[in-house]
Amino acid sequence: MVRLTKEQIQFYKDNGYIHLKKLIKGRELQRVSEEYDNLFRRKNAEKTESSWVGSDDTFRESDSPYTVKGIHNLQMHHAVFGKLLYNADLLDAVQDVMGTENIMLHHTKAHLKPPEKGASYPMHQDYPYFPYEKDSMVAAFIHLDEATPENGGLFVYPGSHKLGPLEDFGPKEGSHFHYVDQKKFPIEGATPVIAEAGDVVIFSYLLVHGSSANSSARPRRMFLAQLADAHDRPKGGERSQPGRGWMLRGVNLHRDATVANRARD
Repeated sequence: MVRLTKEQIQFYKDNGYIHLKKLIKGRELQRVSEEYDNLFRRKNAEKTESSWVGSDDTFRESDSPYTVKGIHNLQMHHAVFGKLLYNADLLDAVQDVMGTENIMLHHTKAHLKPPEKGASYPMHQDYPYFPYEKDSMVAAFIHLDEATPENGGLFVYPGSHKLGPLEDFGPKEGSHFHYVDQKKFPIEGATPVIAEAGDVVIFSYLLVHGSSANSSARPRRMFLAQLADAHDRPKGGERSQPGRGWMLRGVNLHRDATVANRARD
C-alpha cells in the first residue's frame, strides 16, 4: 500500500503534479515493458504517427525527420495493460491526489520516442481536449525508461494549474492541436522531470507541460492513463473513447442504466 503523506498531497495542490519513485516495479514492470515492445512491433506497419504535425485526416503525415509513435487504449490490445490500471499502489496515489475513491478511466495511450529523432511536444494543457466541469481529470504518466531532457523527457511549469484554462494558441496559429503561448511558457523555462523506469508522475490536466526532442541514443517509452472523478461530468464536444467510464475503483452513482441508452459510452 502506498498512501501519500500530507506533505506530498500539499505539494501536489501547490504544484499540480507529484513525482512518485519506483511505483511500478519488479515482474509487473518487466511484463508491461515486454508487451509494450511487442505491441509496437506488431503495429509497426500501421499509421501510428503521434507527433503534432498535419492532421488525423492525413494520418499526421509530414516531411519532418522527427517522429513519435503512439497507440491509444492499450488495454484493448493486451490484458497486461488493463491489469496495470488496477495496480493498488497507483490507485492509492491517484485517490489521495483526487480526494475520491471513485476513479474512472477516460483513456490510455503510449508514446514511443525513438533514439535520435524523437519529436518534441510544445507546452500545453490537456484541458482543451476533454474539459470537465470540476476539473478532476489527472494523468498518470508511467515511465518505462529512464527519462531526461536528452531523450525527450517531461517538462512542467509548477503551479501553472492554478491559472485555470489558458488561451489556446493552436487554432489561432492554424494548428489542429492545442497548446499555450510558447513565448510565455517556453520549454527552456520549465522544470525537467528526471525519472527512472517505474516512476510515475501524476498531474492535473490544467498543468502546463510538454517534452523535449529525443537527441540521445536511447528510446523514451511511456504509458499514460487519463483518469477522472466518476461524478465529474464532461462539458461536451470530446470524441468518444473505448473504455471511457470504466471504473477502476469505487462507484459511479450517475451511470445511466436505461436499456435504451445501453450502447452509449
